[in-house]
Amino acid sequence: MSFWSSFWDFIGFFFWTFVFVSYLFALFAVIGDIFRDREMNGWVKAVWLIFLVFVPILTVLVYVIARGRSMAERQVSAGMAQKRSTDEYIRSVVGVNPAQDIAQAKQLLDSGAISQGEYSVLKDRALGNTQAGPTPSSAQRGDGRSATGRVQRPGWAAT
Repeated sequence: MSFWSSFWDFIGFFFWTFVFVSYLFALFAVIGDIFRDREMNGWVKAVWLIFLVFVPILTVLVYVIARGRSMAERQVSAGMAQKRSTDEYIRSVVGVNPAQDIAQAKQLLDSGAISQGEYSVLKDRALGNTQAGPTPSSAQRGDGRSATGRVQRPGWAAT
């Protein structure tokens, strides 16, 4: 066996492996689209799946040619719906209204649950000021050092 024969066998192996993996990606994309399509009748879905079992390569090719555009549209609409759902969840979890966050901090201040310094830090954070000053738990001693003995710079929290 010559070097070039084994070399081309090696290249051929990787080429056909690539073709097979690409086919699997296309096959699963088509199967996913068949089940995602709400307009397609159940019997039509069954026929497509039967053809995918008995004539897989030709069926994938025909499906992509015949329904490729609507396949892409369904994929985009599903992605947009998922993004909207994620955005709604994030908005419900994170306080996106700084006025509400400040009002809640003011209520805590009025009830005595937090100090004026803690209120200032919460207000600065709600307004987007990331350098909101030291955290309430980083009490400094008179010489500028924290309880751990480290020099405390203005606006930095003790670590």
